[in-house]
Amino acid sequence: MPDVLVVGGGPAGMAAALAARRHGAEHVVLLEAGDDVGGQYWRHPPARHVDPDEGRWHHGWQRFLDLRSALRRDPRCEVVTNAHVWSVDRRDGAPPLVHAVIGEVDGQARVPRTFDPAALVLATGAQERTLPFPGWDLPGVFTAGAAQALAKGDRVAVGRRVLVTGSGPFLLPVVSSLVRVGARVVGVVEAAGAARLARGWGAKPWRLAATGGKAAELAGYLRVLAAHRIPYRVGAAVVAAHGDDRVEAVTVARLTPDWSPVPGTQRRVEVDAVCVGHGFVPRAELAISAGCALGEDGAVEVDDRQRTSVPGVFTAGELTGIGGVDLALAEGLVAGAAAAGGEPAPAALRRRAVFREFATRLAAAHAVGPGGRSWADDTTVVCRCEDVTAGALRRAAELTGSKGLRPLKLTTRAGLGLCQGRTCGPAVEDLLTGVLDPGRTAHRPIAVPVRLGELADHNRTGNREDVP
Repeated sequence: MPDVLVVGGGPAGMAAALAARRHGAEHVVLLEAGDDVGGQYWRHPPARHVDPDEGRWHHGWQRFLDLRSALRRDPRCEVVTNAHVWSVDRRDGAPPLVHAVIGEVDGQARVPRTFDPAALVLATGAQERTLPFPGWDLPGVFTAGAAQALAKGDRVAVGRRVLVTGSGPFLLPVVSSLVRVGARVVGVVEAAGAARLARGWGAKPWRLAATGGKAAELAGYLRVLAAHRIPYRVGAAVVAAHGDDRVEAVTVARLTPDWSPVPGTQRRVEVDAVCVGHGFVPRAELAISAGCALGEDGAVEVDDRQRTSVPGVFTAGELTGIGGVDLALAEGLVAGAAAAGGEPAPAALRRRAVFREFATRLAAAHAVGPGGRSWADDTTVVCRCEDVTAGALRRAAELTGSKGLRPLKLTTRAGLGLCQGRTCGPAVEDLLTGVLDPGRTAHRPIAVPVRLGELADHNRTGNREDVP
């Protein structure tokens, strides 16, 4: 039984595991679904594809190498890669049992493991959010994160003439990576308007000095934009994509402050790929299954020691709110120390405070505007797995009179396809805001796909009496 079990090998999870060891945990286990730690932020090619210049692709690469090296050197810290946590079992007054299968996703001989930790740290990160618009399901339309993953992990450009659109600073590293793999980026279109950006980032600007390297990072991205003469437009968005077999052009429109398209401002831009990202949402399936209380924004609520509402369960990183790598690292240090029964270092607490303020600015400047719901017309496919349109969702909600998410899913099949609502869930909730009762599509007892044979072989009977 581990003293501390950490789920998620990104920056928050790595920091938490090391902090737990340094504060007295005798046995720490870190579970990571990928074949290496680092998460999406430090995503890199497989070990067999060594790139001596890998550091050029990342910010804080040496920090990652130091963290990974420390984890590997510690014999009492077990790092388990290709570990897919698919379920947790709640228990009264104790952290939940954690069930995982170990092995490659497509492997035929994955090994089941169940963990009974004294303390559990959930650091499962976030997933992308994309607002649907006509044509967004065409080949050649990528999420910004997918484009980034292909560039950083496989050195592949999603297209030769690419437009990047959405909201938030994440668009800038995507542009940088696309340029590095040979794509021509024809523009960046940021949905937040100038006034909102000024309110979000411009209030008490001297306090941003405490964020250290953020200014240098931003300057680096601006140099890329300038060197490649990439226009950066604010207060606008891609509201339609066009093409027969794949995207050939997009329509860009100016937006009102609430993100509604301004009539008569549309213009067509020829592209062969478009990257879209409207921020992130916490990946909260396991936290919800464990019984952790969530805030209105879907983030897990924590106290000053990263404790959740469930005894013995802590969280860190994007799961507590979208704030970036520095906040994730600081929260990981606090959560790991507290999970081991120690007192977090004052420096970690100070950095957490600094980057929580940074996260507040991020939300103030780039949060999705309600006018974005109007981008999807009735023919726009929202659930791409089951081909469910926005019109079908609206009609079903109106005809059934049901405000529950479950009847809507069963009536329309939205969220019942291969992704199980991971992609379309936030979009469905946004589209029917004010119609559905509050409820999150992230309620998913089986968090990742598992085979029926693996379920049948899994021995859970010894713990079932503990499940409420």
